[in-house]
Amino acid sequence: MSDAETHDPETLASLSAEMEGKQPQDVLRWAVHAFQPGLSMACSFGGSTGMVLLDMVMKIDPSVEVFYLDTDFLFPETYHLRDVCEQKYGFKPAGYKSLLTPEAQAEQRGSELWLSNPDLCCELRKVEPNYRALEGKTAWISGMRRDQSKTRANVAIVDWDEKFGLVKLNPLATWDEKQVWSYIVAHGVPYNELHDRGYPSIGCTNCTKPIRPGDDPRSGRWAGTDKEECGIQEGTLELAHLSKGDA
Repeated sequence: MSDAETHDPETLASLSAEMEGKQPQDVLRWAVHAFQPGLSMACSFGGSTGMVLLDMVMKIDPSVEVFYLDTDFLFPETYHLRDVCEQKYGFKPAGYKSLLTPEAQAEQRGSELWLSNPDLCCELRKVEPNYRALEGKTAWISGMRRDQSKTRANVAIVDWDEKFGLVKLNPLATWDEKQVWSYIVAHGVPYNELHDRGYPSIGCTNCTKPIRPGDDPRSGRWAGTDKEECGIQEGTLELAHLSKGDA
């Protein structure tokens, strides 16, 4: 695929429509052929969808770079799952941190920024590192699914990511929670232990709570606010100015 075709909305829309009837593994094989080297996969080691994609990618082409955003506020269970996956699949995920340490963020932006300005907190600890993770890449694989929330209902399988300036792939966009967990059980895929404790959606310790049976799966994220996304999957906020001394 040429750069011109990669950037052409009509071509990407046509490809996405073509992928609608294909298995996620077929989408991933096509992506490896079309974009590797230069293909990268985001894995939070929190979401079940990401674990399914990780298993698929490692079986198709283990040379695909896998990265995660280390916000400095991840659950111990999340770091443990990362270590388990490193051992199981024989790879080393690339971790990207904020340019601000938690201490520097508290000093410059106030303590508990996740309460006073959760959008800015996500921008500093997740969105900006995600930019660095995707520098020089041609496409990235994400675990977004249409059934996860109303904000994701129209997710395309192949799309152009305006925010990060590259092709974005959502191979499991058409799957539901039942299909994801059926795959995990059938293939012995490791998953975050917090799923067994009422955490269907897992982010940072400060902004993730367990939910009650029957609640929206993402209602435990940023509970008590109208925030539904961290900012990576939606229109960007203006990046806060970070001086060289902030690192």
